[in-house]
Amino acid sequence: MSDLLPHFRYHPNPLATGAIEASDTRCACCAQPRGYIYVGPVYGVHDLDRLFCPWCIFDGSAARNLGASFADSFPLLQSGIPDNIAEEVNLRTPGYVSWQQEWWLSHCDDACEFQGDATVQDVTHASQETKDLWIREYKQNEEEWEFATRGYQPGGSSALYKFVCRHCKQVLLGWDLC
Repeated sequence: MSDLLPHFRYHPNPLATGAIEASDTRCACCAQPRGYIYVGPVYGVHDLDRLFCPWCIFDGSAARNLGASFADSFPLLQSGIPDNIAEEVNLRTPGYVSWQQEWWLSHCDDACEFQGDATVQDVTHASQETKDLWIREYKQNEEEWEFATRGYQPGGSSALYKFVCRHCKQVLLGWDLC
């Protein structure tokens, strides 16, 4: 495990979020046991779960050689994010596990950094702007915010995911329900 992990612009700490784990598993793309393996969602024609090293995700070879993708580009494209950024998130960035389907958030005309499950403090001390962005994104209202966040615990059935704008540092919360 001597190799430094590549830096993923839109998922800067995949070890902390649990998307990458220490492992001696050989990568399905480069056939090397690099000391780490990706354990997040993989979309493709073949069953490719837990088979890619971070380096083959980062350089795009997992996507190019085996048809793997790691996030749905639709939310980013729908929000007007340029194709090259949506492609970087979809094909060269570790994804994250959610109850239904991940939904990558954007702000300031760029994809946000995924930071993992929101903490209780992230939710209870959310700024009014964070709440307003959540309300607008999920077509809810203030009462529904209160209902969705009441008793929130990371990993619970009402999942909240922390995203941070790369430019203005605004915190956004993704939401999913089981």
